[in-house]
Amino acid sequence: MAKLAAMSRAGLDKDPHEVASMFDGVARRYDRTSTVMTLGFDRRWREVTRQVLDAAPGEKVLDLAAGTAVSTVEYARSGAWCVAADFSIGMLRNGAHRAVPKVAADAFHLPFADAAFDAVTVSFGLRNMNDAVAALREMSRVVRPGGRLVICEVTQPRWRPVRWLYHNTVLRALPLITRPFASNPAAYRYLAESMRDWHDPRTLAELIAKAGWRDVEWLTLTLGAVALHRGRKAT
Repeated sequence: MAKLAAMSRAGLDKDPHEVASMFDGVARRYDRTSTVMTLGFDRRWREVTRQVLDAAPGEKVLDLAAGTAVSTVEYARSGAWCVAADFSIGMLRNGAHRAVPKVAADAFHLPFADAAFDAVTVSFGLRNMNDAVAALREMSRVVRPGGRLVICEVTQPRWRPVRWLYHNTVLRALPLITRPFASNPAAYRYLAESMRDWHDPRTLAELIAKAGWRDVEWLTLTLGAVALHRGRKAT
């Protein structure tokens, strides 16, 4: 049974219990594996997300699907009060050494009051939620009127040659590249599949707008393989 649990992975139906179990299984080496599989670009993406978030000292920021809170620490550099929320207890435990508040939370039923935050952000976590629009609506509930949303997520490169390389080289190689470093190699097969199955920037922008966010815009990074989306809650 222990061996089966260690090799757990989610399916593309993204059952929340399976996703949580899978991330518990990769938590121990997640940060190191992420840096390896992104060739270190993960650090740059966090920095750019912090800049786009543009949090000010004294503001309250919710970092949802924060994992081990490495992104939360980055955003807290702005002087804002930032809380890491994730439904994987294993991920939160492996980030226990990071000095930011941490909360176990279900993205569809956040344990926060209405309008509790000035901004909410999700990095590489939205595609693991089985109803992105419902999750985006719940994020809107806990953000004040006029507050901000920033999503950093993989996307589909627009330029056809890059998209072909992304699908046929990068994503196929991902499980092999991460195998020596990952604590649960099977999970990275799911992650590659979820990246292949995810939306292009315009489609995600439409989903964000459908959830009620206004002034939605996006910026692509790293040859179009990653996109930053920004929106604002109506006043």
